[in-house]
Amino acid sequence: MQVRDGGDLDDTMLDRDIRSLYKTGLFEFIEIKREAVDGKTFNLVVEVTAKFRVLAIRYEGNKKVKGTRLEKEIKTKPNTALDERQVKEDSEKIREYYQKSGYNQVSVTYAVERDRASGFGTVIFKIKEGNKVKIAAIQFIGNQHVKSKALGGGTFTSGVMETKKWWIFSWLTGSGRFKDDEFDDDLEKLRDYYREHGYLDVEILQENVIFAYPSPEKLVLTINISEGRQYRLGDIAFKGNKLFTSSLLKRVARQKSGVVFVPSKLDKDVERLEDFYGKDGYLDTRVRLVRKPNVNTGNIDVEYTIQESEKFNVESIVIEGNSKTKSTVIVRELVLGPGDVFSTVLMKISKLRLENTRFFEDVNVTPQETNIPGRRNMRIALKEGRTGNLTFGAGFSSLERATIFAEVSQSNFDIFNRRSLFQGDGQKFRLRMQLGSRSSEVVLSFEEPWLFQKQLALGFSIFRTSSDYNSSYYSQIETGGEVYLRKRLFELVEGKLSYTYQIIDIKDVSSSASSYIRALEGSNTVSKVGFQLLRDTRDKIINTTSGNRVEINTDLAGGPFGGSDNFYRFEFRGSQFFPLFETQAQVLSLIARAGVVQNFGSTKRLPYYDAFYLGGPYTLRGYEYREVGPRDDFGEPIGGKSYGFFSAEYSIDIVSPIRFAIFYDAGFVNKGAYDFNPVAYNDNFGFGLRLFVAGAPLSLDFGIPITGNTLNKKGNQFNFSFGTRF
Repeated sequence: MQVRDGGDLDDTMLDRDIRSLYKTGLFEFIEIKREAVDGKTFNLVVEVTAKFRVLAIRYEGNKKVKGTRLEKEIKTKPNTALDERQVKEDSEKIREYYQKSGYNQVSVTYAVERDRASGFGTVIFKIKEGNKVKIAAIQFIGNQHVKSKALGGGTFTSGVMETKKWWIFSWLTGSGRFKDDEFDDDLEKLRDYYREHGYLDVEILQENVIFAYPSPEKLVLTINISEGRQYRLGDIAFKGNKLFTSSLLKRVARQKSGVVFVPSKLDKDVERLEDFYGKDGYLDTRVRLVRKPNVNTGNIDVEYTIQESEKFNVESIVIEGNSKTKSTVIVRELVLGPGDVFSTVLMKISKLRLENTRFFEDVNVTPQETNIPGRRNMRIALKEGRTGNLTFGAGFSSLERATIFAEVSQSNFDIFNRRSLFQGDGQKFRLRMQLGSRSSEVVLSFEEPWLFQKQLALGFSIFRTSSDYNSSYYSQIETGGEVYLRKRLFELVEGKLSYTYQIIDIKDVSSSASSYIRALEGSNTVSKVGFQLLRDTRDKIINTTSGNRVEINTDLAGGPFGGSDNFYRFEFRGSQFFPLFETQAQVLSLIARAGVVQNFGSTKRLPYYDAFYLGGPYTLRGYEYREVGPRDDFGEPIGGKSYGFFSAEYSIDIVSPIRFAIFYDAGFVNKGAYDFNPVAYNDNFGFGLRLFVAGAPLSLDFGIPITGNTLNKKGNQFNFSFGTRF
């Protein structure tokens, strides 16, 4: 309390003191009484009713779950203030825990035994567990126009319901059990699904759900559905539009008369109409959708009531929240500037571009009022995120075996800003060192994405790698560097022009190796120019669910660029991702690749380290690394000049972030250039898991070869690797 003897009597302070005493959680009731001493002096008497304290907590009726386990679910503890509201919440937590464990008939009540003489109370949770039940089936009655599979209730993730029937992996996914809250949400999802298909009068009532128990441990849910009629969209009208004709606005709104009445698509049309006005600077234009049931046709007519606004231009850019990122880094990502017509569409694009930099945790771009008529500021409020990482640790893969690594990276680097710890200018920096039992690596890379404040990236990398898993006959060390320019050419297509110089050392060559392998022992140099066209529309780099990535790579080594190797290379790489059953939980991914490489000039035979190979965790997963392709006279793989590869993979969420995958891979590597005859193809199928370890994607795959030969078909292969294949 803040009140003191001899101080002024302040009612505001007394109220504050009462609140402070209540906040201690020790008292049920507090009252301050005044006793007059004389006309100007009062004694204060604080009357409190103390809360009971918890003496003990007992559980009654819990035969299947120990009390020590239930204690982890509750917040009430011995020797703390007895709060009956908290006790009630704890009883609900215990009930939820039982339901998650399969006891859907559980009942939990509580009682408090108070001892007024001691001021302590005992909390008793009374539990009726019931049987542990699995959902054997989920049935629907009355769904004449919608298939049960679309509504859900199966073992997999198809359908709109989260409640699923029990299956073999339910112990891992947590599905197959009845949970009250989840089932209530499912009923609302079913209603929304029907409304989205035009059944606006649908009724799915909780009290009409039938719970049947064919055996004490099995539950069959039967959901009664009253679909009602399916409504269609009637006449479409516009009101209040003076700037644009109704015929033009009808073309902007994509819903047409006669189609099924879908509320979400009409809401999208409202947004589309506001964006149509907003792209020309009419920022404050608002569109309201009015539904008008037509008793004559039975359809629902709609009227878009439009309240048009004046046209606005951009006055200035106001940036807030960038404590380390330079304003120029932010401004160069914008597609709107002072003096431009304030387009809401371009404003949204600017927001997306800022988010794609991944410099910020939160980006908010909004118009801001000004004192100038017809002018608005574009306000950009940012919350900067962590852009630098220091990681180190150890790993293990089926290819490289045990490794230890350390990496420092900064995606918002500033090479000239020591005071801000070299961050804030949008440059990219990465230094990685890795040491393993079969390989080692050192990579230093840097990129300036806006050279001369233009959308032109300049970057370089310096590297040194060594490995002895390429062949049992030799080890390989690569030392070199690359410098490149990258620029967006048109739409989503970007081009990259690069120059690479490598020194490839072939060491520790076995005396039993073929003359072809021994001929390249020592240092070999590769000096090449490369050009790449890339188009990437994937929604996410990791755990991609939709979109595609297509790249075309060309290289020219030797000739006018020097080096000991002379060759040219063309390669295509493409991947496409399809979300299945209108959900991102199931994804089909397809990969197609093909390439050709040919030596020329003084290089009479293509070096094996420049050739194509297949096999291993990133290509044909049923075969060992680089085992698919032409071989020398001793049976050692030496690669080929032409190859083709195809892979299909279906993956499904088990429990986030773990996914289960089944796959099929096929490919061939031919000795001659431009030889794409697939007659010598190899293929495999298999299954695996996708998960995250220390923030990195990890793939565990078991590949089973189908078509191969006696040299490469060495049995089933278990692969585990970090990174992605796409």
